[in-house]
Amino acid sequence: MSTARATLLTDTVVLTRRSLRHVLRSPDTIITTAITPIAMLLLFVYVFGSAIDTGTGPEVSYVEYLLPGILLITVASGVAYTSYRLFLDLQNGFLDRLRSMPIARSAVLWAHVLTSLVANLVSLALVVLVAVAMGFRSGAGLLAWLGVLGIMVLFTLALTWLAVVAGLAARSPDGAGGFAYPLLFLPFLSSAFVPTEGMPGPVRWFAEHQPVTSIVDTLRRLFAEQPLGDDVRTALAWCVGLLVLAYALAMRSYHRRTSG
Repeated sequence: MSTARATLLTDTVVLTRRSLRHVLRSPDTIITTAITPIAMLLLFVYVFGSAIDTGTGPEVSYVEYLLPGILLITVASGVAYTSYRLFLDLQNGFLDRLRSMPIARSAVLWAHVLTSLVANLVSLALVVLVAVAMGFRSGAGLLAWLGVLGIMVLFTLALTWLAVVAGLAARSPDGAGGFAYPLLFLPFLSSAFVPTEGMPGPVRWFAEHQPVTSIVDTLRRLFAEQPLGDDVRTALAWCVGLLVLAYALAMRSYHRRTSG
């Protein structure tokens, strides 16, 4: 391992510990992130669920149909805190102080991203536990669950790097956290809550060609241990593509913001 990479790794570990301590001191962040998805899970299952025809038959309960979309909403809700915390580090001069120290410049970004990943995985676990209490059941084996975990990690990293871009570009705390609102609405225009077949033409076209639908459908197939088909390739292409693009934009924005 080169000296530069070793330095980046060491500095990232130190700064990640700092960020995780902040999260541990205010666990309400994780709880708040999970509250909205859990409330939506309860609302749609117990209020709207009996009136929604998913076309899957009685053998698949609505909570089983709904959970993949709620997991994506959980991540979209959680990454807003990453943008907000990065904005605060910029405003209070923490990043300026780091520039005067012999540390890897990108370590602070990686620390925020890894902290987001850990916090979101905890929130996702809370949501899954609530879903199980509501009747969610899956016959998926270990490999299928690892597949679910892998896709959620990729999706979380992609959205977190987008949050980094938003945090670097924000001019106010509301602007830092507000970028996530469009992400929260995307699942409503997908197969997350209802099948796309019954949607009007233009809406259906958009729903079937945006990333959430392929990711949700892949998660459903993994939970049900069904053949994945083309959905998994499309989902991975979206996740990896968004991750690479967001990472490149974040690094460019960071170097531009901290240069000079």
